[in-house]
Amino acid sequence: MQRGINRNPCFLQAGDFIAYLKFLGQYAPRYGCAVHAYCLMTNHVHLLVTPGALDSCALLMKNLSQCYVQWLNHRLGRSGTLWEGRFHSCMVNTDMYVLACYRYIELNPVRAGMVATPGDYRWSSYSSNAEGVPSEIVSPHAAYAALASQTEARERAYKDLCLNAPPLPIVDEIRKATKIGCVAGMRRRAPGRPAVAK
Repeated sequence: MQRGINRNPCFLQAGDFIAYLKFLGQYAPRYGCAVHAYCLMTNHVHLLVTPGALDSCALLMKNLSQCYVQWLNHRLGRSGTLWEGRFHSCMVNTDMYVLACYRYIELNPVRAGMVATPGDYRWSSYSSNAEGVPSEIVSPHAAYAALASQTEARERAYKDLCLNAPPLPIVDEIRKATKIGCVAGMRRRAPGRPAVAK
């Protein structure tokens, strides 16, 4: 997740969203990142990415952010930064949390009251993941692919999942893990119970 400085807008018109997605489509494969879900809000972005190497995510975000800022600064005749520091991220530990992150990201415009349904928002991967709209950016995560063996059934299963937001405790854990850079979805032991190696 990366936010605009002072929560200011990062995208001012349709062409800005288009440019960011174009750069994302260029840089993700260059740095070995598979993009599974995204949502470009007016003042921040969310990405669900599997990196191919330890530094893949950092290289993607560094170059994507810099390139977009340079492009926007040139378009607006401005200078200076756009982003509120470095991006925030977390690792996701389980398939359940991967699918929760998909929904958390793509339901963001609904949660913000911008649209009634995720399919109404143009600047997210929902149309690809739930409605089969072809995308040069989005590739399925194994957890998403496991929803069904056939493409149409998988999209339908995912669309059904998106009828409900992830439970609030899971959303809170994703937000906290992203903010502090820890793992979301760690299995926790009940207090007083010994860990069992399997």
